[in-house]
Amino acid sequence: MVRRSRSIPGVAFGASAYFLWGLFPAFFGLLAFASPGEVVAQRIIWTLVVVFAVLAVSGRIRELRGIGARVWRLAAVASAAIALNWGVYVYGVTSGHVVECALGYFINPLVTVAFGVVLFRERLTGAQWAALGLGAAAVAVLTVDYGRPPIIALALACSFATYGLVKKVIPLDALRGIAAEGVVAAPFALAFAIALALAGHSEFASGAAHTALMVATGPVTLVPLLLFAVAAQRVALSTMGLLQYLTPALQMAWGVAVAHEPMPASRWAGFALIWAALAIFTADALLRARRARRTRPDTTGTGAHANEAQSGMST
Repeated sequence: MVRRSRSIPGVAFGASAYFLWGLFPAFFGLLAFASPGEVVAQRIIWTLVVVFAVLAVSGRIRELRGIGARVWRLAAVASAAIALNWGVYVYGVTSGHVVECALGYFINPLVTVAFGVVLFRERLTGAQWAALGLGAAAVAVLTVDYGRPPIIALALACSFATYGLVKKVIPLDALRGIAAEGVVAAPFALAFAIALALAGHSEFASGAAHTALMVATGPVTLVPLLLFAVAAQRVALSTMGLLQYLTPALQMAWGVAVAHEPMPASRWAGFALIWAALAIFTADALLRARRARRTRPDTTGTGAHANEAQSGMST
């Protein structure tokens, strides 16, 4: 009963995080007045400002001093991966490719599994191989449909899968992890922002609305991450795995219903293959999790959840 009472608010936190991420096309579509590079630079700067404010209020600034050189190197890799992810995402949203962005987050779990096979020689179940086969078929169908490989989707999936892999091994909680990544990226972001301003191409101070929207990228980035971190400590990973599909579903709905992006039958066919792959993948994961619970004592502590929470900042 105690675990169940804790899971109810946890699910609400998790659903809220994925719901907010699902609304990102609405927010970042408002930033089309600026280049994707400037948006990413401002997002890095203001996210770091907000994270430092939260750490200062909670008395945790000193915790950053104990980060070792190896962890800083991992933070640099994570920072590069998420900066690429953000840049591609902003470009996709502002150039009318919201549906393709959603596709990237639909296939992200499959790319993560593929990385495990290639990089860590992980052995897959028959169901996982079937899911990967369907995912590859979907990419082939969508390549024919688009007349090109779905570059935006693949870039988003690969960059975020890389980010997730690094976050699995970096020994930092969500707030310190984001702070470390921001510290690494901020000098480059600030230099880029200054260079744009000196060249007369900056939109940051071109009007109160433009400035406010760019400053808002900080809390807009951090709030769903914190909601996710709370949820990941209270909810089983299998449940979080199901909730994660809420984000690309909402993004796809936005692209089709609001942005009116074209969805020919061939594109629907490609997405149907992806959804079939995800159904197989998710069912297999749930079955294996259930078997694992039956064969060993409950070990659902916060360690695994903390690692998962750190990789939860999509888009």
